[in-house]
Amino acid sequence: VRQTEMMLSDEARTRGVYLAVATHDDAMIDATQRFARLHEIPPDAYEFQLLYGIRRDRQEQLVAQGHRVRIYVPYGTAWYPYFMRRLAERPANLWFFVSNFFRA
Repeated sequence: VRQTEMMLSDEARTRGVYLAVATHDDAMIDATQRFARLHEIPPDAYEFQLLYGIRRDRQEQLVAQGHRVRIYVPYGTAWYPYFMRRLAERPANLWFFVSNFFRA
């Protein structure tokens, strides 16, 4: 969260930093929104990035709130190694993926 706040700071934005918050974590999304509101940072000064098909309800909610949302789609020959690396980094990702894939 602290790193996100630094990237949204006046100094960072003056230097041309554009923050892309790539997460499905509600706490991180909420913290980013709170910080931006508190410091009057407009929603077009940053964006959220989420994986295709995961948390579609949250994606739609963010768009409805005026946020930029990019949908990340792993593709090509390296999609499977990418997916396996993500699972190896954090095995709980498998349950997160499966439970959210069938959610919306």
